[in-house]
Amino acid sequence: MLSRVADAIYWMSRYVERAENVARFLDVSLQVTLDLADPQSDPWAGIVTATGDQRLYSERYGDATRDGVVRFLTFDAGSQNSILSCVAQARENARSVRDAISSEMWEGLNTYYLFVLDAAKSGSVFGDPHDFLDDVKRSAHLFVGTTDLTMTHGEGWHFGQLGRLLERADQTSRIVDAKLVLQQARGSDPGKQFDESTLVALLRSVSALEMYRKRYGQISYAPAMGFLLLERMFPRSVRYCLNEAERSLREINGAPPDASPTPAERLLGRLAAEYEFAVIDELIAAGLQPHLDRVQSGLNAVGRAIYDSFFAVDPSATTRGPDRPSIASNHQSMGSTLTSTASLSLPPPT
Repeated sequence: MLSRVADAIYWMSRYVERAENVARFLDVSLQVTLDLADPQSDPWAGIVTATGDQRLYSERYGDATRDGVVRFLTFDAGSQNSILSCVAQARENARSVRDAISSEMWEGLNTYYLFVLDAAKSGSVFGDPHDFLDDVKRSAHLFVGTTDLTMTHGEGWHFGQLGRLLERADQTSRIVDAKLVLQQARGSDPGKQFDESTLVALLRSVSALEMYRKRYGQISYAPAMGFLLLERMFPRSVRYCLNEAERSLREINGAPPDASPTPAERLLGRLAAEYEFAVIDELIAAGLQPHLDRVQSGLNAVGRAIYDSFFAVDPSATTRGPDRPSIASNHQSMGSTLTSTASLSLPPPT
């Protein structure tokens, strides 16, 4: 597979997943802020900080407000992490490799883009964004299902899986992080004064509420955090995403079991191993927010290593700008020229 094709499929999947998770991120924030007792508290500034886009937001909107943050994360074309920008970039990547994906995938993604574009033009969602955010999530689910059912599960499919799962792990960690920021805005000590309605909103934001209840029944802080971060079988937990991403990366490399791991395999394997043996009570005692920051930095490092191994024109001479703690590390924007005719059928250079 050509590196430019793998690159486009990888980022197509990441951007679709990112759009869905930005919708989830906004949805839980809107639900939780309804319960804020202090009208003078400013949770929206914390939300912007959690996304890593506070400088750009400040330049474009000034002080953080509900309307400003909702507009910034939904339809602001100047923000690379807005829903509109993510879906547009996913569509552009899909357009560039239409011969490598199914026609159903292209048609579904194009319909998704037109739906978001129409919503942006109408401006009717700002009063009550809930229905729009639900439709964004459903459209993303439809695309993922279409991909699984209509695309051969070969190298290209694994690149899509890899991008989707790394993005999902990062986003789940950021949704939890945003929840902790909001809890601090309420003046509460995370883990000691979490009310059940807040935890319900958090679990629902990642479609985990029903599965959590089947597993634990009563809702409480430590089990809820453990379910979102460490649950082995739940497809949106950080642990599950890391394990499945590691599996796809091994399939892409196709190296024998005794071969030396590539830099991307080492970094991803280290993260996955940490989660295999983590205990939620120990993570809470040490501080969840510093832990989540480390996880997000680790995922960004994995993304850079994947770029160096598979997508860079000359992996030994790759140049990068400074890292930015955005919703996910971006090595490709729409219209990227980082392409190559080198085949990816062999293990990447170490």
